[in-house]
Amino acid sequence: MNIHNARPVVLCLSGHDPSGGAGLQADIEALIAQGCHAAPAVTALTVQDTVNVSDFRVLDREWVMAQANAVLADLPVAAVKLGMLGSIEMVETVLDLLIDHPHLPLVCDPVLRAGGGGSLGRDDVGYAIRERLLPRATIATPNLPEARILAELPEGTADQCAEKLLPYCENLLITGGHGDEYEVHNRLYGRDGTQQTFTCQRLPGSYHGSGCTLASALAGRLALGEALPSAVRSALDYTWRTLRDAEQPGRGQYVPRRLPLDFCS
Repeated sequence: MNIHNARPVVLCLSGHDPSGGAGLQADIEALIAQGCHAAPAVTALTVQDTVNVSDFRVLDREWVMAQANAVLADLPVAAVKLGMLGSIEMVETVLDLLIDHPHLPLVCDPVLRAGGGGSLGRDDVGYAIRERLLPRATIATPNLPEARILAELPEGTADQCAEKLLPYCENLLITGGHGDEYEVHNRLYGRDGTQQTFTCQRLPGSYHGSGCTLASALAGRLALGEALPSAVRSALDYTWRTLRDAEQPGRGQYVPRRLPLDFCS
């Protein structure tokens, strides 16, 4: 019998991507790589490939509540990661779950669009995430286009978006992968006025699931007890390596290689 101490558990509330590039599969692989146990609760089903998303369906509230409550009642959850929610109703569902667990670190990845540009949220889901979930998040991890949607600033810079969003969120990591600078600038902002920029080499190509990978890795580092600035750096470094080693399994974007080739050998 295996008597090793259990790995930290991270509850993931995210959508399912049948291509395996993003969503819950990305969460699971990234968390395994951090030495954590992923407990995935499905919030939505999508029709997508490595090129783009063509449709999605948000699950019923009762199904999502039942999945998450089964995990929370049985496993010692150490952190929560939010991915695709897809509707205002799902935002409210997740909020109801979180109210009973205010002590858990919460990483909110405001998934609003797929890498190919297709929408992954109906109605005013971005507004609902900003108003209802960001105040409960330990950190939110939007890319710049998502930050602009949340901040309602179509042409805003990262600094301008942060100024608009920090009244809602304690910490904000705006990633810079959608820019065109030689180096990627990932900016961490704190409500207390602190700011830190993490730079890395920009890699060629576009990637499917990089945001899910980063947010899940960050949730894993927090579940392991790592302090926030260090956890951000660890998650960014890990994500960059998965992109450096990415593969192109289909006709579209590259998929991060989140686990080593010899993982199961």
